[in-house]
Formats: sequence, structure tokens, C-alpha cells
Amino acid sequence: MKSLDEILNMAKNVQDELEKAQANLDTIEVEGVSGGGLVKVTATAKGRIVGINIDDSLLAPSEKQMLEDLIAAAINDARGKADAASSAEMSKMTSGLPLPPGFKLPF
Repeated sequence: MKSLDEILNMAKNVQDELEKAQANLDTIEVEGVSGGGLVKVTATAKGRIVGINIDDSLLAPSEKQMLEDLIAAAINDARGKADAASSAEMSKMTSGLPLPPGFKLPF
């Protein structure tokens, strides 16, 4: 059986690794696209939007509603990819930990 000090030390190590993983998520970039690539949104795995690229062909006033819809779709696509990248990073960090099934990090 492990002592309280060993358990606290393990908890501290887990916390340190979690902080590193969280910091790393802001360096991973994903790109969401819509309209066959006419609108692209770049986001970090933490969900921070870092760029939007709109094809010049969409910049006509008559295309305003479609452009707004495409931007929303691209942001949602980027968010989905950011969530997947975040989950993959967190899985790497927790793969060696003896966590009970269904236990989610961060707390």
C-alpha cells in the first residue's frame, strides 16, 4: 500500500502533467473548412480562433447570408477538430495513469 506522501506526490505529478498538456493545446492548430474550401477557420485545440480566410469570390453583397452561414459552419468544423485534438492530447497524458473507467481530466 502506498503512503500518503507517495499518493500526494503522484497527484502533484499528475497536476504538473495536466498543466503541461493544457499549455500544449494552445500550440496545436486545426483548420475548419466549409463551402468546399471557400471559408477556412484556423483554431487552436483550446478553441481559440487564430485566423479566418474567405475566398474573394464570396465578397459580393448578394452573398452576405451565405458567407455568414459558411463562416459559422467553418467555425463549428474547427471547434470539432479542436475538441478531437484536445481529447487525443489528454489521452496521451493519461494513458499510463491508473484512473478508474470514465474518469475525466481536467477535473
